[in-house]
Amino acid sequence: MCFPKGFLWGGDISANQCEGGWDEGGKSPNMTDYHTGGTVNSPRMATYIMPDGTYGKTPAMIENCNLPEGAKLAINPDEFYPNHKATDFYHHYKEDIAMFAELGFKAFNMTLSWARIFPKGIKEGINPEGVEFYHNVFKECLKYGIEPLVHLYKYDMPAFYIEELGGWKNRFLIEEFVEFGKASIDEFQEVTYWSTFNEINAAQFSILDSNNQEEVQRQYQALHNQLVASAKVVKYLHDNYPDKKIGCMQAGIFTHALTCDPEDELANQREMQKNFWYAGDVFARGYYPSYAKYLWKELNIILDITEEDTKALKEGTVDFFEFSYYFSNCVTTQEATGNLNFMGKKNPYLKESDWGWAIDPKGLKFFMHEIYDRYQIPLMNCENGLGAFDTLEEDGTVHDQYRIDYMREHVKAMSEAIDEGVDLMGYTWWGCIDLVSAGTGEIRKRYGFIYVDVDDFGNGTYKRYKKDSFEYCKKVYTSNGEDID
Repeated sequence: MCFPKGFLWGGDISANQCEGGWDEGGKSPNMTDYHTGGTVNSPRMATYIMPDGTYGKTPAMIENCNLPEGAKLAINPDEFYPNHKATDFYHHYKEDIAMFAELGFKAFNMTLSWARIFPKGIKEGINPEGVEFYHNVFKECLKYGIEPLVHLYKYDMPAFYIEELGGWKNRFLIEEFVEFGKASIDEFQEVTYWSTFNEINAAQFSILDSNNQEEVQRQYQALHNQLVASAKVVKYLHDNYPDKKIGCMQAGIFTHALTCDPEDELANQREMQKNFWYAGDVFARGYYPSYAKYLWKELNIILDITEEDTKALKEGTVDFFEFSYYFSNCVTTQEATGNLNFMGKKNPYLKESDWGWAIDPKGLKFFMHEIYDRYQIPLMNCENGLGAFDTLEEDGTVHDQYRIDYMREHVKAMSEAIDEGVDLMGYTWWGCIDLVSAGTGEIRKRYGFIYVDVDDFGNGTYKRYKKDSFEYCKKVYTSNGEDID
């Protein structure tokens, strides 16, 4: 196996999916605190209250919630909100980080909760209790020689930004985020590796098949505003802390052409341009790609892009490129197998997870080559993992050979890519400890090497248990990827 000395082996969580303590330590509600639980067939919903006191629900979109006129986000006492306690990292962080150290972590990929640092925005000032909490987390990491890799944002803006300002479609949020980023970088001097956004292309998720022109316009403008905000934070770090590094992360929407029909190849190229390369080209290269104007015309959208924005994007390119990779999909134009240019067709050559995600380690290798050849900056695989139904046995064991098999093949694929010239700086397994699914709010969709005794409705002891995959991960990480059998 071929992993360089100093490779950043580790794990990944996000504040809103793992932390809990939603109303503790001076934190204000973030948007996911109003999201109920759900399933694949019954999506999460955001709850609100009308002026007459009646409660309602609206789809829990990743970046915003579309509220009826006069409605306010609200907690309905008859509903359950899984993110409120999540898997309670807020109260268990010392225990959890000690277990991460036992696993051999060299890096801990995590997010700050914007709502914990600036609960009411920049004007109302920083929350000292939130700052103290994260200093304590970083202190605990560094005690074990674990480098924090800190993301500033993953679906965790204070909820009042949505209610009062309309979320990321409002350009005012650019400067709010930039000030949040500057304050965090200045305050947390113990952090060397930073990242602006986690899954910055997530704004596009809800519009992949949307026929709502207003929504398409809104989400692309939201993405532009985020890209500008990211670039300004990157430039601030480069100007003031040249010894530190900063990246931005893309959700790895990777697709194959379903057939060798040239029409399928072209359709697949188009899907990759629209859903992955589009944002990456901006934060890695500093400008919108050649196909952007055609895409905007095709979507019938006009973005508010100022000269200052263009300058900021050029000056704020990242030091490393972060991505997630869980599965691949297929694209086809064959009417007999689905809609034209439809992304999400099953690959007949691949097995699937419990949630129907194609397990495709060779796709990871191919994907890494494509990213590195395009940008020629170090890569960080900061989310990879297998969500599955795990069973806690009476003796406290969890037998998850499926997760071990998944990890082995993906580590092997990364090693081969490195041997063939890809510069990969690290690998942090997603959900190294069980957490709340962003898409559905379920906890039973478990990723971790560490089992947390809690169900989808918050019932359980919250006691931590080592799965079989814990010992396997420990072997891989402590051997620097040499021992994977």
